[in-house]
Amino acid sequence: MNGSKSSGGGTGFDVQKSGDARVALIGFPSVGKSTLLSKTTHTASEAAAYEFTTLTAIPGVIEHKGARIQLLDLPGIVEGASQGRGRGRQVVSTAKTADLIVIMLDATKSEEQKRLLEIELDAVGIRLNKAKPDVVFKRKTTGGITLNTTVKLTKTDEKTIRTILAGYKIHNCDVMVREDITTDEFIDVLIGSSNRVLCFEGMLTYVYNKVDAISLEQVDKLARQQNTVVISCEMDLNLDYLIERMWDELRLVKVYTKKRGAHPDLSDPICLRKGATIEDVCNGVHRSLAPNFRYALVWVCLLCL
Repeated sequence: MNGSKSSGGGTGFDVQKSGDARVALIGFPSVGKSTLLSKTTHTASEAAAYEFTTLTAIPGVIEHKGARIQLLDLPGIVEGASQGRGRGRQVVSTAKTADLIVIMLDATKSEEQKRLLEIELDAVGIRLNKAKPDVVFKRKTTGGITLNTTVKLTKTDEKTIRTILAGYKIHNCDVMVREDITTDEFIDVLIGSSNRVLCFEGMLTYVYNKVDAISLEQVDKLARQQNTVVISCEMDLNLDYLIERMWDELRLVKVYTKKRGAHPDLSDPICLRKGATIEDVCNGVHRSLAPNFRYALVWVCLLCL
């Protein structure tokens, strides 16, 4: 394995977020989530041939390219999880704290599992492989509703948007629509402002395990699907590639600090998400740094990217 391994610390569902990013593993019981955690970190998560061996969220940490990626092994989802069956609400609530959600599937029964999991996650407001709608929504105390668009709306209209706002008892707000959204996407914007809907843009979504149990033709067909990685935890197949894909989809960048008059310290980078600000870098060093920070000089090192 290219990524070195360490334990994430702590169990239960309120696992403290640690490291530079969090990846949540979601899947039905006995698809190999616990085995993957054990193989890619030094965390022991019980794995067995019977279902429901994982009953709490088990964290581990993958150290890769100077970053610490927290990997969460969540209990297996069951049909009806969005209504609370099998600790489903606790599982998806914890998954919503992740920067990337990976759906793990059994390659021998993948299509039905995939369909059911997408239904359950969509029901609790987790949108996979969907960018957040390009809509600016801001509440205000007076002034009524100001609605502007920069594109022609073909999937909804201004009257429908105003009706939806009234339905949510929102009578004073500014709305700027900058893409041709659907009615459902606008509703996601409204309830997403209270963090009840999360969109995950990462292109790595489906991990098919146990590909050693299907034919080469079936493996090839799965591997060609979009947003997919095929692996075998039993045979240690493609695990390095899976970690590399996680790194790519998390869009982490490494920031190296440099003392005045000295060379940059390339041994201990600060890892941040792409688009981070100087304030984020300051907070990565120490939270007391930002209030008194005056300016920064930034260099781009192509060899360090």
